[in-house]
Amino acid sequence: AEHPEGKVDEEAKTSGEAKDPNASSDADDKLRYEGYVQSAAVLGIALVTMGDELAVDMAARSAEHLLQYGDAAVRRTVPLSLALHHLSHPEYTIVDTLSKLTHDLDKDVAQNAILALGLIGAGTNNSRIAGLLRQLVVFYKREADHLFCVRVAQGLLHMGKGLLSINPFHSDRLLMSHTAIAGILPVVFCGLDLGATLHSKWHFILYTLSVAMKPRMLVTVDEDGKPIHVDVRVGQAVDTVGQAGKKRTITGFQTHASPVLLSATDRAELATGEYKALSSVLEGVVILRKDPEWAREQAEKKAA
Repeated sequence: AEHPEGKVDEEAKTSGEAKDPNASSDADDKLRYEGYVQSAAVLGIALVTMGDELAVDMAARSAEHLLQYGDAAVRRTVPLSLALHHLSHPEYTIVDTLSKLTHDLDKDVAQNAILALGLIGAGTNNSRIAGLLRQLVVFYKREADHLFCVRVAQGLLHMGKGLLSINPFHSDRLLMSHTAIAGILPVVFCGLDLGATLHSKWHFILYTLSVAMKPRMLVTVDEDGKPIHVDVRVGQAVDTVGQAGKKRTITGFQTHASPVLLSATDRAELATGEYKALSSVLEGVVILRKDPEWAREQAEKKAA
């Protein structure tokens, strides 16, 4: 005959196996890991398509589908993916998309959208983003974590009083600074789990953005390093690949005296023939040299 206590022990054993806390935590860890893999894949799309206008437009379309049909982990990463495409370049449609996501029911999506607004407006003083962030301060006044994200975004927006940029592209958007991307990615990856990173004891990771910061002004100096004030045309950059004849490199330009501020898609060219630039790209500090041909022409005009 079977001992009745044996049955009780067996039942207790089987019920204990069913309610094993380690098994449920392993399942949670697996789900969390799969979520991180999906999030990393979304950021991968952004990194692969950076710098190519057509690819960026296609990725923006993909982002809409991901927001509509993606899991929570995927939706959480979409705002950061959009931000990587438009660092220090607040495009109207992207600002509009992110402003809607700042009121999302999922708090992770909302907080990442707020941070993304800061990243795309970094150093631009964009008035539209500034207005949106002021509204969010009032809307989230009782939510400490959301408010922290808004304050960080406001700090990024007015970075260097509007004289700095974190856009990693330079040399007429031909080259990408790997150092700048290395500084931006830690902050972006913090967005995958804000509660365990920026909202916890790892908030100092925000300082890695300093690696990506650079002045966005064009300063002209002579060969001795002394500043020169010359007229400079600043306008939207035009793709001149394959164009024949005299190429127009900019469109819709305005003429300013240097130093001047350049936004992410702006390009500059000298408006006077008096000086020649010693570099082919007018960005940052540019050394100018007097053009002897121009001086000769001026002398001939005066003589005539």
